[in-house]
Amino acid sequence: MPRTHALPLGLLAALVGCLVACGSESDGAGGTSVASSAPIPDTTAIIASVTKDAQLNAALPASITQAGALHLASYIQSAPNNFYAADGKTPIGYEVDLSKAIAAKLGVGVEHQDMAFGSLITSLQSGRIDATMAAMSDTKVRQQQIDFVDYFTSGIAIMIRKGNPDSVSGPDTLCGKVVAVVQGTSQQKFVTEQSGKCAQAGKSAITITETESDNQNQTQLRTGRVQAIVNDLPTAVYVSRTAGDGKFFEVVPGEPIDGGPFGIGVTKQNRALAETLRSAVNGLIADGTYGKILRAWGVEKGAVKEAVINGGN
Repeated sequence: MPRTHALPLGLLAALVGCLVACGSESDGAGGTSVASSAPIPDTTAIIASVTKDAQLNAALPASITQAGALHLASYIQSAPNNFYAADGKTPIGYEVDLSKAIAAKLGVGVEHQDMAFGSLITSLQSGRIDATMAAMSDTKVRQQQIDFVDYFTSGIAIMIRKGNPDSVSGPDTLCGKVVAVVQGTSQQKFVTEQSGKCAQAGKSAITITETESDNQNQTQLRTGRVQAIVNDLPTAVYVSRTAGDGKFFEVVPGEPIDGGPFGIGVTKQNRALAETLRSAVNGLIADGTYGKILRAWGVEKGAVKEAVINGGN
């Protein structure tokens, strides 16, 4: 949910074009699932074409090679990044596909663990997992805790009810309104800072509602308990296009806010793994796999030319 360059507005059109026929529904567990009739891109052949890099495999920590899998924690409730298929248990999304391709390049499997976004960093630091991949923004503040391998560029967007009955047209119009965010995200930090700006300007502060899932926020927005949701741009566009067949929500137009990179999180004690993951991502960029996956999901406008470590501000 972190940044260097703003995501081009073209992503909005690209996502809408890709997702125009999609539909979503609550899975009843706070996550987001997709209706069985919704077209999900078939990336099986793309991932199957990835070949193992023996040098990268040899550079992996012994714990990963012995387990035969990269243990990856995600917040699997954030379409189109990470979410559940119609069966309610199979992780899908462009990040899921990228993680499978990365693991294939490393010559191991990948095991996804679904965690609350706010617990991802502490779980990583405790050694419960090898890495995180959950649309987590790479920021200087987070870099004090963990390292990041940047793989995508995004930004913050404001999602509102269809027709904009609460007259939200940008960050400045959030003053005095109730806004929902997921705990521990850059969106929470942004809204907190924006609320302070409201107060400094002599306006009413923002009432911030913090939850553990996008689905909770969507329910509150639909019922009018909040006037806006602040989320990452790919998720906001996907949800606004698919929820209720596009009849529930819309995204406030304009440039993405605080644009910058998403990063794979790795503990600072395991910098060698971060370097290996960076090389794997760059290998996928070079052989075209990376671009094919992003294009399949309609998010190619967020592509990076090169994976770097700790490139966020």
